[in-house]
Amino acid sequence: MCKVTIRHSWWGARALSMHGRLHSIPRATAANHAEPRDMSIPEFLLELSIVAIAVVSLLTNLSVLLCFTQSAELRSHVPGIFILNLSFSNILLTVINMPATFLGVAKGAPPLGDLLCPAVSFAETFLTANAMLSMAALSMDRWVAVVFPLRYSSKMRYRDACLIVAYSWLHSLSFSLTQLLMAWGGYSHTYASCTVRLDGQTRSQLAAYASFTALFHCSSFALCLLVLCFAYLKVLRVARSHCKMIDVITVHTLILLVDIPPSVKERCLAEQKKRRQRATKKISIFIGTFILCFSPYVITRLVELLPSVHVPRYWGITAKCLSYAKTSSDPFVYCLLRQQYRKVLVGLIRRVLRQKPYALSIHSASSTLDTTTDDSCVARIT
Repeated sequence: MCKVTIRHSWWGARALSMHGRLHSIPRATAANHAEPRDMSIPEFLLELSIVAIAVVSLLTNLSVLLCFTQSAELRSHVPGIFILNLSFSNILLTVINMPATFLGVAKGAPPLGDLLCPAVSFAETFLTANAMLSMAALSMDRWVAVVFPLRYSSKMRYRDACLIVAYSWLHSLSFSLTQLLMAWGGYSHTYASCTVRLDGQTRSQLAAYASFTALFHCSSFALCLLVLCFAYLKVLRVARSHCKMIDVITVHTLILLVDIPPSVKERCLAEQKKRRQRATKKISIFIGTFILCFSPYVITRLVELLPSVHVPRYWGITAKCLSYAKTSSDPFVYCLLRQQYRKVLVGLIRRVLRQKPYALSIHSASSTLDTTTDDSCVARIT
């Protein structure tokens, strides 16, 4: 009887100890999962920049679309087709890809499932290439309008613009569909986003993946940069020749008219200097924003193809954010800083706020000041 009691007591203690261990393991695991992930200062700044870029991009691109819906004059221009294509690409990239990247930075893990992440990667490849080709189309439109002004209506028609947009879509779809069929789209820890990447288990496709990546960036970024430089440098050359002609006329007028006050002469010379610098600044903005926003990301994607190169995560996310920043700068570069768009926006604000016409007359006058100062000096003299 004594032996039986001892045996039962030993098995009871053993059972209690095993029961305690089994309950202690899930509690420890749950505690580990319940602990929030520490957020570093760089991650917080990256998340803040993504949110700021997304908000600005969404507001500005929607403003461009709103201007088109409210102005028949803007809809009648052929370049409006390229601007609409660019704005739609920027809006979709803002709505689809930027939230996924934000969640990837915040979680430090794949933000979407195995089915949704390749679809988001497909959208990124298509929308990015389409946006770049739209910028190249806008530069070619400006080149034709400035270099061949008398033949612009025959060289750039609505049918021609629609064909260029159709080519842009087919070009972008060819690469995005190839990426989807080869299963090269998914979550990349380096960029904290759903993008084109090569799985560690499919290293046998490294040569094909490297060829695809190099061809994609050469036919999108490099080709568009070449078109931008060619078109805008030709435009700059014509603009400088026109400025020289205006300068000669202004100088001869100042020489012939002796009774001009000195203040008018100084203002004419100042406007003459500003006129020479204005075209250079605009073209520098067109080309500079393209290089600044896209080149870090493109160079990083090409360099990471080398087996010995490891891209730091913070640098990869920063390069990604710079490419996203182009969506928020495009409306200002191509639309909102121009007089026609500002005039439409002022009219919309006047209608929304129900202000009197004279309340915003100062804003409309200031919006047209930059386009009339070139001729006001000569007009005042004559």
